[in-house]
Amino acid sequence: MKAFNLFCTVSLIASIALVARGQAESTNHPAGFADPAKLTEKAPDTFKALFDTTKGKFTVEVTRALAPNGADRFYNLVKSGYFTDIAFFRVVPGFMVQFGIHGDPAVSAKWREANIADDTVKGSNARGTITFATAGPNTRTTQLFINFGNNTGLDGQGFSPFGKVTSGMDVVDKINAEYGENPNQGRIQMQGNAYLKPGFPNLDYIKSASIVPVDAAK
Repeated sequence: MKAFNLFCTVSLIASIALVARGQAESTNHPAGFADPAKLTEKAPDTFKALFDTTKGKFTVEVTRALAPNGADRFYNLVKSGYFTDIAFFRVVPGFMVQFGIHGDPAVSAKWREANIADDTVKGSNARGTITFATAGPNTRTTQLFINFGNNTGLDGQGFSPFGKVTSGMDVVDKINAEYGENPNQGRIQMQGNAYLKPGFPNLDYIKSASIVPVDAAK
């Protein structure tokens, strides 16, 4: 039940955010990550992404064969610079840390309906694995989570891991959990970091994310 309550809110926030959608979509954002239609490059078979956060650095290694659609989306998000200044907005000790809603509501509006097709679950949601959140069939967009524990119960619910943290899991473990599940996802969608930063000043953030060679960042 925890997993259902946690991730079904992805569909609820989309409905809530429609209030601000017209205004957000009228904003011409200059960044390349604001146009999902242009971010469809096929990912390498294996690649690494280095995350620099307010708690330190960690590296995710992706194996595309585990979940090709998820790996491709993640690759394009990282490569485009999408994750800069994005909050770890939901942290449940022993379960997972969730992130991926953009700090600019105009960008969030562009991605809300940029769904990717489901991947067959080939891996398991073990500690350190990274997976897209989903609200049901074919609803993955930009929200992800890293498993703190061995959440194998998620495997049968369609959550398909595509990679794992290969270094810096101790950094992930230190991400601030004081706010738990309190930041409202609908308000993050509508107001972005203008809501998060004054209301939840101790949240941790991604400062940058970049693709690095497979033999790097070990």
